[in-house]
Amino acid sequence: MRHVRFLAPAGAFVLMAGASATLSAQSGAKLNRFGNPEKLKPSPTAPTITPRDLQIRLYQFADDSMMGRQVGRVGNRKGTDFIAAELKRLGLVPGGVNGTYFQNLPFHLRQYTAHSRVTVDGTPVAWNSDIVGVPGQRAPRPVSGAEVVFGGTQGDTSLQIPASAAAGKFVVLLPAPGGRGGQGQAFAVRPGFAPPASRFADAAAVAVVDLDNLTAGQRVAINEPMVASQAAPARGGAANGNAGPADSITLLKRELAALQPQASFRLTRAGAQQLFKGQAIEALSPGARGGVVEASLDYVELPTDWARNVIGIIPGSDPKLRHQYVAVGAHNDHVGFTTPVDKDSLKAFNDIRNRMLLANGMKPLGPQDIAQIRVNMDSIRTRYPTPRLDSINNGADDDGSGSMAVLEIAEAIMAMPVKPKRSVLFVWHTGEEAGLLGAAHFTRNPTVPIDSVVAQLNIDMIGRGRAEDLPGGGDDFVGVIGSLFDSKDLGETVAAVNTKQSKPLTLDYKFDQPIDWAGYNNIYARSDHYRYAQQGVPIAFFFTGLHGDYHQRTDEPEWIDYPHYARITNYIRDITVDVANGPRPRLNGTKPAKPKVIVP
Repeated sequence: MRHVRFLAPAGAFVLMAGASATLSAQSGAKLNRFGNPEKLKPSPTAPTITPRDLQIRLYQFADDSMMGRQVGRVGNRKGTDFIAAELKRLGLVPGGVNGTYFQNLPFHLRQYTAHSRVTVDGTPVAWNSDIVGVPGQRAPRPVSGAEVVFGGTQGDTSLQIPASAAAGKFVVLLPAPGGRGGQGQAFAVRPGFAPPASRFADAAAVAVVDLDNLTAGQRVAINEPMVASQAAPARGGAANGNAGPADSITLLKRELAALQPQASFRLTRAGAQQLFKGQAIEALSPGARGGVVEASLDYVELPTDWARNVIGIIPGSDPKLRHQYVAVGAHNDHVGFTTPVDKDSLKAFNDIRNRMLLANGMKPLGPQDIAQIRVNMDSIRTRYPTPRLDSINNGADDDGSGSMAVLEIAEAIMAMPVKPKRSVLFVWHTGEEAGLLGAAHFTRNPTVPIDSVVAQLNIDMIGRGRAEDLPGGGDDFVGVIGSLFDSKDLGETVAAVNTKQSKPLTLDYKFDQPIDWAGYNNIYARSDHYRYAQQGVPIAFFFTGLHGDYHQRTDEPEWIDYPHYARITNYIRDITVDVANGPRPRLNGTKPAKPKVIVP
């Protein structure tokens, strides 16, 4: 599920006085209170959709080895490799590009190679150690014969040299108080952490002294990123249509500067001292001069497969209908990794916070409410004397649950002796968390004609939905979004198939309502189905709601409700087969004011 904002401040836990809770023995036992282990060995799966098979798959897909599966990171390649290997094993037809299961998005790795050098007065500054280049969207303009000048403190213009004094210089800045240098792996999330340069736009380069709190590996990763970025957007023309000759020249200069942006660097204090001929950076006053810098920056930009959709097809059995498709999808990405926290105390904190939200009608908690939470660390430390630090957002529910449900549905349909009449198109979209990127790319560049897709069934977060997670939650709960908005036919099919289940689910339509539920709204537009709806494809979105571990390092496989998860997955498989065999769902043209719902 695409993130809008956190329910509570990220990283707030293990704190404060007030209401207390203890972490029971579940965290250290072989099984937690839901009967799930902390770890599970991979095993073969069967064509039937069972809690055990979903558990086997999800423990692999949401494992730490997948590194949070963030789009543009190597973990996304790992996750998509896993899905594609399963599709090949099951025998699905590749539905991607050039006979593969993949459709790559235009992401690139940008970096300076090991041939890059920076010298001051002819002496090298240790590259990727005392000085690190920050790759931008384009190769920077040359840095040659640039005198070093101390520019002051980043973000504080009262302690900075004027813009005129920076022109043509290699400007060195101290970081703003509480700046990024101590933020651990924040650099890995946003590797293009170039310092704001508007005041020093005419400088040859700008460097911030903020590397000392990073490890050697973290410094290297700034220039050798573990994350890729999208291709730069096309450059537009001048914005001012009435510009005179002088203004036109200014605009042209700006456009040329954009083509070759200013070089950005990060420094250690030792590196800064070398630039200033042995003077400590803290002892300098703004405007202090240093040596002369020469830089040879070998910039490269390479396409990467760290951002890709995975696509497989089960051909239909009817010669006339097999060129139409029922699309079933989920998103393969999550939000990667960040700074480590004690996972056990964070889980306990999240549980308490969510109980308070439920008691408060899911209204956002204020600082005074958060201040009432205290986790009893004694019980945790009895079980785990040393904190179990965890930096990886595994995304078991979001959207490991949807991704593995789609894989289980594919395995089940592949085992049918007679396949559905229409073909079934399985798409695991990437970049949902970054703005529905993979779904947008697929629907604009479809590998099958988009008008041949008769419906899209989207699955995002179907692994929870208990009463402790959200109002109305329980063993039978599932949220259904959009199924009647665009196609009354599809909505009624979704409801009718539910009545045929051995134990019908309770279809909850509250997320369809334009209300501010728990501080969130417009769920309809926050997952991949939305991109299909924009193309006129009838959609239905299945969802068991947000919960206390949403977008947290505690969204782990051990907290999933597998029996509930399996019931929903079997239900969506049945909808897939029903739509693939039945009449093509018609678009409404208008959205019904009060949807007709078949109640089991």
